[in-house]
Amino acid sequence: MEGDANDYFGKGLSGAKLIIYPDKKAGFVPEENSLIGNVAFYGATSGSAYIRGKAGERFAVRNSGASMVVEGVGDHGCEYMTGGRAIILGETGRNFAAGMSGGIAYIYDAAQKFAGNCNMEMVELDPVDAADAAFLQQEIEKHYQYTNSTVAKFVLDDFDNQLKNFVKVYPSEYKKIMQAKIEQKQIA
Repeated sequence: MEGDANDYFGKGLSGAKLIIYPDKKAGFVPEENSLIGNVAFYGATSGSAYIRGKAGERFAVRNSGASMVVEGVGDHGCEYMTGGRAIILGETGRNFAAGMSGGIAYIYDAAQKFAGNCNMEMVELDPVDAADAAFLQQEIEKHYQYTNSTVAKFVLDDFDNQLKNFVKVYPSEYKKIMQAKIEQKQIA
């Protein structure tokens, strides 16, 4: 979609691919402005989304399986998330990951401000590993292809160096479960 969207964009997403970027005549910098409203992707279960610009508050609340790329979010991002993956190529508001029990979020944090905005009650902040790096590169390439994002282009053009600016938000209990599954496969 070329343009912008109001609140609840992608609510209940279940299998589709949503792509949104500003009108070509827009006179603003997308990564500095909200392109979609509050509570986007509430209760999403599957599918993917690529947003050229920021989202409002409560982005991906109760997401249980969708993957998305966005260029910044307001307060309470990924609240009560239980699955899926979110890549935030920009700043987040406060209280990020409150009640997040599953899924993974990746934050591009070049300014190193994210830790102060994250609710650490149920999550850990980890560096990205090789599998994360491959996933990030693949999804950011799609984001660039679909939206012509200058943020994505900047990260991709210097990917090996920019990778150090990503923080992995990993729910503690979910992390234990995933590590146990990996160990079981290695034993088998």
